[in-house]
Amino acid sequence: MQLGGNWQNAPNTVGPREFTCGHSGCGREVGSEKGWFYHHPQSNPPLGWVYICPICDRPTFFDVKENKQIPGVSFGYSVEHLPQDINKLYEEIRKVTAVEAYTAAALACRKLLMHIAVEKSATAGSNFIEYVDYLVDNHYAPPGSKPWVDKIRQSGNEANHEIKIISKEEALDLINFVEMLLRFMYEFPGKLGLPTTP
Repeated sequence: MQLGGNWQNAPNTVGPREFTCGHSGCGREVGSEKGWFYHHPQSNPPLGWVYICPICDRPTFFDVKENKQIPGVSFGYSVEHLPQDINKLYEEIRKVTAVEAYTAAALACRKLLMHIAVEKSATAGSNFIEYVDYLVDNHYAPPGSKPWVDKIRQSGNEANHEIKIISKEEALDLINFVEMLLRFMYEFPGKLGLPTTP
């Protein structure tokens, strides 16, 4: 779709904006006045802005009509001391939230829990609930997390077996749980120099 207007370089008139840079490897909270605005010849207010991140020097687009930032901001935070495959899948989950792919994020959370259980010596080829039960029964999930575990079971099954779109709130709850679990199982032991594999 063509916008049908003109981009104008206006470094002296683009107002300051605070935002979280959505570019991979940056993710900083920044403030910038350096950029351009999109102005349609037949309308007065700008319809969009491009700001340059002062940290990574890459552009971020703000669309007024759709109230969106592109690239969007990935939910959650990176976790240290993860096995390579688990880290790769966790970062994929974070990235899809930046494009509002919440059902995909929920399904990937389910897959990530299966990877974690097998990495912790669960039997490969088990079903999802057996993997989650394995993590709980073997005390990989922290005390008091049973309500979270039940919620992730339910959401995982709904996303995988029913015709249901997962909401942003549901997906973010799942990612919060997964992030907490990864920190509990890998990051904290890794920082103390303790083994993170059985």
